[in-house]
Amino acid sequence: MLLVLFFIVVRRALMALMMVTMPAYAQGGTTAPAGGANWVAIASGFGIAIAAGLAGLGQGRVGAAACEAMARNPAARPAIQLALILGLAFIESLVLFTLVIIFAKVV
Repeated sequence: MLLVLFFIVVRRALMALMMVTMPAYAQGGTTAPAGGANWVAIASGFGIAIAAGLAGLGQGRVGAAACEAMARNPAARPAIQLALILGLAFIESLVLFTLVIIFAKVV
């Protein structure tokens, strides 16, 4: 319960941080100095790391729930396995969409 509360607080803090940084992207055509850091690439690295990490946590929870469900009701194994594979595919597709968006933004 405490872990779930922690993730809720972290998610809301990240959402608040993203809302604060939105006006920075609305600025006009100024460019970074020649020796400046490429903040889009750095932020993209953090973005894909967060997406992959949370997807890994989600996939672990889905797998654990499917194993528990199959242990409780072995007769429902085909339906549970189908839902498991679909759920894992959807979770992984979100990470791939994040990767595509980051690649389009950086390149």
